[in-house]
Amino acid sequence: MAKHGKLRTYLEYVPVKLALMALGRMPPHTSYRIGQLLTKSVYLVAGDLRRTGAINLRLAFPDKSEEERAKLLRECFDSLGRELGLFSQMRTRSREELHQLIEAEGWENLEKAMAEHGNRLIYFTGHLGAWEMTSFGISLLGHPLTFLVRRLDNPLIEQLVDEVRTKFGNKTVDKLSAARSMVKTLRSGEQALGLLTDLNTLDDEAIFVDFFGVPAATTFVVAKLAVRTNTPLVSFFAPWSEEKGKYLLIAGPPLLPECTGDEEADVRRVTVEITRQLENRIRQFPGQWLWIHKRWKTRPPGEPKIY
Repeated sequence: MAKHGKLRTYLEYVPVKLALMALGRMPPHTSYRIGQLLTKSVYLVAGDLRRTGAINLRLAFPDKSEEERAKLLRECFDSLGRELGLFSQMRTRSREELHQLIEAEGWENLEKAMAEHGNRLIYFTGHLGAWEMTSFGISLLGHPLTFLVRRLDNPLIEQLVDEVRTKFGNKTVDKLSAARSMVKTLRSGEQALGLLTDLNTLDDEAIFVDFFGVPAATTFVVAKLAVRTNTPLVSFFAPWSEEKGKYLLIAGPPLLPECTGDEEADVRRVTVEITRQLENRIRQFPGQWLWIHKRWKTRPPGEPKIY
């Protein structure tokens, strides 16, 4: 984490705090719309992000027209703005009020997994819809968990964000020093463990698996942890439903790691399945994934750069 000077820390923190306070006092759907107005403004000036998004969408959807892909990119920015509005509501609303903003789907999958394994579970998700609502929503509905985060460089903003994330009993762990904490969490059985699985990963922490038909450097840590501890995995996603006017909190069926004794093959098989589930969910809600992230930045040896 880079160190911030005191002046810079406060100059960044104050507008963020004021914006969240203002949005949090608005009705939820108003805060969503204001958040979207903010990210529409970002869309107009962020040429580099638009370029990254356009490249990613051409890779993922080569059969779509330029107009269709441009629409998905605009929807991506809209989704980020809506999540900003939601995050402000997560900070200010009561448990009862927040219940009205989401609808759980597939909850029987979680109940089945918990009935068989207790809290010795790994939840995985990606940057789809309101990803902050995945861990937050699970705790909101009575099942707090421990999950990995990248601490923000600004300590005051980090504290503000962490207070929201842990509002209903969640615990956060810095991903830079998480190896022992992850194993300890699973062995204790006190809380499930939550991890994001869809960001570009450096060579020494990744294997290449297909993501939208293009090899992508994908973390093997989640799969290796599941295989070595024989821990089931459950997917969670929180996409926006235009039809219902609220966020869905979708739990997938438990994924049981197959431990054959060939750890490398087992880890690859689980990583491929995690990635397949993520891709399938993105295809359901294609305008809500983080297309502005350089997902295919790390390339297999000998391949040219994409960005």
